[in-house]
Amino acid sequence: MKHTDEEQQQQQPSLYLGVCSQSEEPRLSLHTSIVLFLLSYCECKSFKVFLVSTKPVSPQSLKSQLPESVDVSDIQSEDLPQLVKGCRLPTVLDETGRLCRAGLAVVLRHIINKTLEADPSRNDVLALLGFKKTCLKACAEVSKWTRLCEIGIPSAVEEHLRNPTNQYQQLPLSILTLEQRLAEPVKVHNDDKIRRQKLQEQRRNGKNESPEGRGDVDSESEPGQSTQVCDGLELRAALAKLSVDSVPAVTTRENSEIRKVKTTDLPPLEHVFAEGLYFTLTDVVLLPCIYQYLCSLRAHAASALSLLPHLLRWYSRVQEVPGVLRAAEACGMSLSILQVPTSRTLGPSAEDNPANLLEQEENQEMTTQSFVGGPRPTMTKLKENGIEAVFAPHPCPAWTLPWDSLPGAINPAEGKMSNIRAVRKRQQLNNLVAMVTELARPGYTVVDFCSGTGHVGIVLAHTLPDCQVILIENKEESLVRAQCRSAELGLKNIGFIQANLDYFTGPFHIGVALHACGVATDMVMEHCIQAGAAFVISPCCYGFIQNAVKFTFPKSKRFQETLTSKEHMILCRFADQTAVQLPPERRLIGKQCMGLVDLDRLWAAETHGYSVRVMTMEPESCSPKNNMLVGQPPQKQSGLEVSADQLEEPVHN
Repeated sequence: MKHTDEEQQQQQPSLYLGVCSQSEEPRLSLHTSIVLFLLSYCECKSFKVFLVSTKPVSPQSLKSQLPESVDVSDIQSEDLPQLVKGCRLPTVLDETGRLCRAGLAVVLRHIINKTLEADPSRNDVLALLGFKKTCLKACAEVSKWTRLCEIGIPSAVEEHLRNPTNQYQQLPLSILTLEQRLAEPVKVHNDDKIRRQKLQEQRRNGKNESPEGRGDVDSESEPGQSTQVCDGLELRAALAKLSVDSVPAVTTRENSEIRKVKTTDLPPLEHVFAEGLYFTLTDVVLLPCIYQYLCSLRAHAASALSLLPHLLRWYSRVQEVPGVLRAAEACGMSLSILQVPTSRTLGPSAEDNPANLLEQEENQEMTTQSFVGGPRPTMTKLKENGIEAVFAPHPCPAWTLPWDSLPGAINPAEGKMSNIRAVRKRQQLNNLVAMVTELARPGYTVVDFCSGTGHVGIVLAHTLPDCQVILIENKEESLVRAQCRSAELGLKNIGFIQANLDYFTGPFHIGVALHACGVATDMVMEHCIQAGAAFVISPCCYGFIQNAVKFTFPKSKRFQETLTSKEHMILCRFADQTAVQLPPERRLIGKQCMGLVDLDRLWAAETHGYSVRVMTMEPESCSPKNNMLVGQPPQKQSGLEVSADQLEEPVHN
């Protein structure tokens, strides 16, 4: 089926979902199943849904897993719109064809928002966003919880479904992580009040448990009883939130004796749902994953269920939420209450214990311990090994955009920015735009990573009309504002992607980022290197640098041979000591530390054949974080076809 130009002008946004078609029998990916389940739960009809595959797949063959209320068509990968081609599924393309949202959490939150736009009375849907509407809002690169739910558990279950033969004797670490999380006491907003109500109920019911007790949880209960232990105040509070009329309201006033009990002596709250007491988007994400995983275990290794009592309790409670069974049935999921076998034929060994496995993982991911000391010994150690910060001369220190003649919507003074800050922002933009225009050629694609409201990307799109510019930002409010500014300017060579960086997979020639905080600079560099693209990056927030999933610090061989990770963190901490109110000597040390951290980055990029310069933006006063990294890939690694005439002249207005 062809995705014609007329279809791109549809009144509804398009939702693109992946189909696994490696085998003869196509199946929906777990991310697709999760999205369809949410659409069914929300009864959302705001999207035209396309199933994407590498070969023709009829929705009819997957009919049992597709809600009848959802309008579904098929499309092949090569027929996707260009912005969608550059992203991992699932994605949503808005009505204009200019704004693409990519990644599971981003797409799910957008579905909730569209549902509420259509029907603001859907409080049950609003509640999915959790307290302060932050459920799964933090990106997976920085939030372990988002990474576990959005990537870890779906990936583990997908792998289990692909290769189940040897995986029944050892449960995936991500599943064990969730089991352990569900076993921990809940921390929720205003939990002090709820915990006092729980203590009052315990005493009223004559249980006379010690303050350290586990509430309604009987530590001597059999594993098979685990699905029924959470039947006290927590469950009633959870169901009351879901507007179940038969559930009595929770008492709101405690007696004076209860109010005098110390907070540390109150009984803990038990998990009802994944994030605590209330049903949220996290439970929506987990249910299709755990459903498929438990079905597989029940068929081939039922005894392994005894290792997951808290997960089974959660699984049963989710089914009590109004609308869940209906939505699951519409998606072909036959939910049922699973009982844990009382006899264990597959008992956990000491090394398989979830707590032990999690402790091993935490030890591996543990960041450097706190330290005391200054940067001078570290800098001296580097100098003794022939390592000193080196700044390349700025090739065009006086270059500036013609700000007075540019349209008002381009000027960074728009909005609430002060005049002084606007001047500094224009100076920063002068530096980045000057470097990009030297690297750009007609037909190039330039990506503005961590774009915010588009200060860099919009200027580049206006300045380089023969280039395509893409803005990538994970904050919806910022990107929508950037889109409005672009529309005001009538820019046609610009696109917008709301996504975490890892969800963007499209080809590009130049990556640019202004004040990419902490490891965001390293993530952008890594993405550019993988794409064989040049980069112009201004780092920021060096003190936030820490070891990440993809890389550890120091990054380069020479720094690794000279400094420990702890010593590198000292450099990062003092690299942030460049604020104008600090004494000049301290600012100078901070600048040298910035240069050393970026030198480590430079040398790491050079191992990939890159030519990298670290320079200072002009004037230096434009920002306390005034370093700029400019990297050019070896031509053979660029990975993108460029004609000879394109290489001759840079793009200038």
